[in-house]
Amino acid sequence: MNGRERILTALDGGTPDRVPCALNFYHVDLDGYAPQDYDWRAMIDVQFVHLPPSPEEEAFREAARPFPYDTRLGTFEQMATYAHWSYRPETPANRNPLAEAKTLAELEAFPFPDVSVPYHVEGLREQVTALHTRGLAAGGNLPHLGGELFEAAWRLRGLENFLLDLVERPDWADFLLDRLTDLACRNAAALAEAGVDVLSLDDDVGAPVTMMIGPDTWQRYFKERMARIIVRARELAPDLRFIFHSDGNFAPLIPHLLDIGVSGINPLQPEHMNAVRLRRQYGPRLAFWGGVGWQTTFSFGTPAAIRAEVRERIEALGRAGLILCPAYDIGEPDIPWANVAAFLEAVHEYGG
Repeated sequence: MNGRERILTALDGGTPDRVPCALNFYHVDLDGYAPQDYDWRAMIDVQFVHLPPSPEEEAFREAARPFPYDTRLGTFEQMATYAHWSYRPETPANRNPLAEAKTLAELEAFPFPDVSVPYHVEGLREQVTALHTRGLAAGGNLPHLGGELFEAAWRLRGLENFLLDLVERPDWADFLLDRLTDLACRNAAALAEAGVDVLSLDDDVGAPVTMMIGPDTWQRYFKERMARIIVRARELAPDLRFIFHSDGNFAPLIPHLLDIGVSGINPLQPEHMNAVRLRRQYGPRLAFWGGVGWQTTFSFGTPAAIRAEVRERIEALGRAGLILCPAYDIGEPDIPWANVAAFLEAVHEYGG
């Protein structure tokens, strides 16, 4: 099997010849971080396409380029996206562009950025073809403000405001979520047409113990809208697989995610979700994408500990419906390369 076949087999609940390996649920570039003689690309089975930046995002990237890599602004991509949406986390007084809205008309007047313009999809098909030529699965992410629906809405309105909207101003919440869903549908369609194999839907609704909103609220406001995104993409690519990402514990959503056609979940942070219990409950028909590393493992753990955790995950969860991936981002400057290499090598050693 090649990497693409492994990923698709796992997402369909099957058992590939080896447990597939990913580095995240979005585009990862380790050039300049990995040693020059370490071919990390040969160790993974999927890579996500890179969406070209908007002019505003490119301008921010150029402005931030002189700062050293370990300056804690967030990634270039995150901060540039925030600028594109007029979301300013560095200035608490005016962080959320719709926080002061007093009427629904003010929400309607907000100039939502057009994230579906040609520069965001230019060259995507060529990227997908190049990945398929290398035998890799091609993944895609929708351009968004931190998340497709819940996160984007609260970043625009402010978290407290949006949570109140869900209860006291449902027409406001519905308007924002409908606009965001329309954007997501257009971008999902573009990625489907480009030929990606798996599309990640990203919306942090989980918290360390429970969810930020109840499952009934999620079902009322988000389930049908997430389903619309999936349906739109599959109109153009019927075999497209979907994974859903949320940090924290979002286990109550799993039955709803299966209902709307999600194949896998990410990242299954071990301190917040019990993957073994979920495997017993759902079996391999729910693929697990992630699961390796507690919050500080890759920064402060040893290579030996990471190798042991990879082996433990495979033994506990089985090889069917499993894609091993760090449960936390590995792009932080305090993560030693030796720990990333230990993860990659352990998946290949124990996953066969």
